[in-house]
Amino acid sequence: MKPEEDVTNSGSDDHNARRANPMDAHVGSRVRLRRMLLGMSQEKLGEQLGLTFQQVQKYEKGVNRIGASRLFDLAKVLGVPIQFFYDEAPPSAPHGLYAPGMAERPQEGFVIDFLSSRDGLELNKAFVRIADPKVKRAVVDLVRSLAGEDLAR
Repeated sequence: MKPEEDVTNSGSDDHNARRANPMDAHVGSRVRLRRMLLGMSQEKLGEQLGLTFQQVQKYEKGVNRIGASRLFDLAKVLGVPIQFFYDEAPPSAPHGLYAPGMAERPQEGFVIDFLSSRDGLELNKAFVRIADPKVKRAVVDLVRSLAGEDLAR
């Protein structure tokens, strides 16, 4: 047992302490979004991929990077093209997926965050089932009122 090996190993373990890469976290959040839109549990998705639900959790959090073949399998099981997982990618994505200037995309992250939450998903699903346009307008007005937004636009 060499002292320099201990120092090197402990230092690298602290440095790689299971921190999610931003792109891995984004891809994982898109997996979670699609899974939730389908009403599928982590356990069910894991079964279809031959994984445990804990492995699915790690993918969704971005802690574990999703390899090419696994991403292909996820796209197939979730019924989306592979590009779906990269849609709305953060501008700081590696290799400049979105060049600044004319290609800049609007900041829509809050919408994706909301729709990725359980409450956001349930609210969205219930809202689209409302058939009466007047009731839909009343719900929107109610939510705006509760949020403290001025209704007289």
